[in-house]
Amino acid sequence: MTDEAVPSLVEPDWLEARLDAPDLRVLDCTVHLEFDPETGARRSESGRADWERAHVPGSAFADLLEDLSAADPAYPYQRPSPERFADAMESLGVGDDSRVVCYDTAGNAWAARVWWLLRAFGFDRAGVLNGGWKRWTAEGRPVSDAPPTDREVTFTPDPRPELFVEKETVLEAIDDDACLVNALRPADHAGTGLVKYGRPGRIPGSVNVPAVGEDAIVEESDHTYLALAELRERFAEVGATESDRVITYCGGGIAASSAAFALHRLGVEDVAVYDGSLAEWGRTDLPMETD
Repeated sequence: MTDEAVPSLVEPDWLEARLDAPDLRVLDCTVHLEFDPETGARRSESGRADWERAHVPGSAFADLLEDLSAADPAYPYQRPSPERFADAMESLGVGDDSRVVCYDTAGNAWAARVWWLLRAFGFDRAGVLNGGWKRWTAEGRPVSDAPPTDREVTFTPDPRPELFVEKETVLEAIDDDACLVNALRPADHAGTGLVKYGRPGRIPGSVNVPAVGEDAIVEESDHTYLALAELRERFAEVGATESDRVITYCGGGIAASSAAFALHRLGVEDVAVYDGSLAEWGRTDLPMETD
């Protein structure tokens, strides 16, 4: 076990220089997500096939749909039990003494989701690759199609339940001092876009800091996060940096994890992800609002 910390946001130079480190495990966390343009129905597909063709050398594929969720068809991205998560990490070669770098092909949200899960189960030696696969390949860095080396490891979960909240807590937060941050696109927040989550709109009183799409906290050109100063400005504009508590949400807890990751980097201490997000909220009789 090395004492060298993993930056929460990992630059490609840092990772490339350590690809052969015996305690380092890189995880490709990609999921492909599409919505039917007429019905708004969701279609999720594992990125495993892409990983098998080419990936960061030594990386393993972290399957959010099959292994790192609770396997609930209605809410496909819900966090798994500690036991299920530990089993998945051990199968990926991630143990208590490992260091982990997460990446994806789709703007960091899936990687941030696995990073948030690791943190929620007590593991802090992890980071997100800034720019993910898009930047890695654009810069001509090494790729491979070889499987990772098997490792015998033990992952001991130490859950931090405060990093996730349920709908009851969110409902209470509408009337207290918590800042509810919707990480979806502005049209989804306003309720003017395609209806994807049962009903249009947002949780009442919530503010919008998009983690996906145009004008998001991630650059579309190279999938890098905005500089810290700009991130701070984005979240300060909606009151998140000064709030006693922040709860992020989106459609299914993925973009919300990217927003939570950004807030963590800004030093905002009390941040939680509403795991059910609008996939749950929008299919209840809980209040919604639109522009």
